[in-house]
Amino acid sequence: MADDSTMTIRAIFVTREAADLAVEHLVQQHGIARPDIFIQSATDRNTAGSAPSGGDVSHNDGVRRDAPLEGEIEVSADIASSQLAAVQRSLGDAGALRVSQR
Repeated sequence: MADDSTMTIRAIFVTREAADLAVEHLVQQHGIARPDIFIQSATDRNTAGSAPSGGDVSHNDGVRRDAPLEGEIEVSADIASSQLAAVQRSLGDAGALRVSQR
């Protein structure tokens, strides 16, 4: 009998760009609906990540100063237990610093 229980998986990213890539992996590779994926600051501070990337970098003056880079970003989703290993690999491939589940 297959295990169809669900669990919450969480991954921590340094940049918003990496978090967005992780969301695309979850949607496109694992069929997780976008409304079931959550992105938020990993701390109590508003943040766009802890390192500049993508739109945070100006091609003229270096790092933009109008977006707070004050902490890491958490991506979380409820997944089927049977997806755990594959989803962990995808999140790692997208650049997750840490991946945990409960």
